[in-house]
Amino acid sequence: MSDDYLWDKSGEPDPEVEKLERSLARLAHREGPLELPSEAQRERAPALAGDQPRFGIPARVWAVAAVVLVLAGAVTLAVLARHPSGWAVARLDGAPRVGERQIAASGRLAVGEWLETDASSRARVTVGPDAKGIGELLVEPGSRLRLLEAGDRSQRLHLALGTVTAIITAPPRQFVVETPSARAVDLGCAYTLEVDPTGAALVTVLAGWVSFEDRGREAFIPAGARCATRPGSGPGTPYFTDASSAFKNALALLDVAPDDPARAEELTSVLMEARREDALTLWHLLARFSGSEREAVYARLAELVPPPAGVTREGVLAGDRAMLDRWWDELGFGEMKWWRLWQRSWPAPGGPSRGSSAGSS
Repeated sequence: MSDDYLWDKSGEPDPEVEKLERSLARLAHREGPLELPSEAQRERAPALAGDQPRFGIPARVWAVAAVVLVLAGAVTLAVLARHPSGWAVARLDGAPRVGERQIAASGRLAVGEWLETDASSRARVTVGPDAKGIGELLVEPGSRLRLLEAGDRSQRLHLALGTVTAIITAPPRQFVVETPSARAVDLGCAYTLEVDPTGAALVTVLAGWVSFEDRGREAFIPAGARCATRPGSGPGTPYFTDASSAFKNALALLDVAPDDPARAEELTSVLMEARREDALTLWHLLARFSGSEREAVYARLAELVPPPAGVTREGVLAGDRAMLDRWWDELGFGEMKWWRLWQRSWPAPGGPSRGSSAGSS
């Protein structure tokens, strides 16, 4: 076949091309002016079958709605495929369970479900709705926890009993563990959290920071420190794990038995044993004590870390929050303004953001 045939039909035609031309003949262009129906013809013409209204709604509206529903369904499926609900769980030892299901190798923990390990079971949980997550949770034997929330900006669970180790890389306040006596709020860290059968909890921070919170009472716990919390009294006073035994024992009695007749002796022991690093503990005690006890704590803290300009004895004893925050900045644990910023940016689950001073009652 000559190429001329394709341009002006002057060459020899190809049988296959002729066959194709015959098949498409009815669709060929026909010369002639465009003919439009008159106004009268348009008025007399019946509506197209596809335009007949159904229940008072034109068919084209139904068609558009159907397309929208199909697109919405496709988007929903795509989102669910990318962000499956719940957290991934992997068995490490024994036979951990999710609800009534025993985990053979791996499974998923959905919002509202319980994960339980018996005395010989351990599990690893990927925190977050996707495969990569924002960290990991190692669940030790004899633990029971429930997933409360698994959103894009908030991951929350309840540890009713047992021990977990959390390693989190998310921004502060995105990961929260509720316990029967307080909530542990991640500030970008790794920590171990233990809950006993009475509901008392103990957090030990391995890296970064944790905030223990309950009903306006807070404790900031840095790496190398720990803090206990008990039902009814909330977070205790944080302390470094390498503090002297006399310091830790006396502090525990101050937290557990506020009405102990030997309270004055216990406070004296804490103040005498306090090192420069233990300014962390004394700063928290300032907000929790009053009267002569606050005066004694102020005096010892001022010896260990002199208050900066603008922080006065009178203001601190009166509980001036701004002065307490400025003194905190001198302790070497980071600037308080960052903690306040995160408090405003990440409201506590189920309520407004907490604006109380750390350690306040």
